[in-house]
Amino acid sequence: MARVEIYTTPTCPYCIAAKKLLTQKGAAFEEISVAGDPEGRRAMSARAGGRTTVPQIFIDGRHIGGCDDLYALDGEGGLDPLLATGA
Repeated sequence: MARVEIYTTPTCPYCIAAKKLLTQKGAAFEEISVAGDPEGRRAMSARAGGRTTVPQIFIDGRHIGGCDDLYALDGEGGLDPLLATGA
């Protein structure tokens, strides 16, 4: 199973939607809250190529992007193979 990391804040509706999709797919994920954590957000942004919004999602270290990117990947049929076998 792939290692999924998702950077979030508690009240972000896009974070909630992304976690819902991952849960529906049966994917375990590590949630990393950057709420009130400027250093954590800077680290997230550095990993995500400068993106500062949440969520930022990584599968086996590969940057997937945000919620819209995750849903687009799923719509293209690319999410399930990544979750099953890793990147």
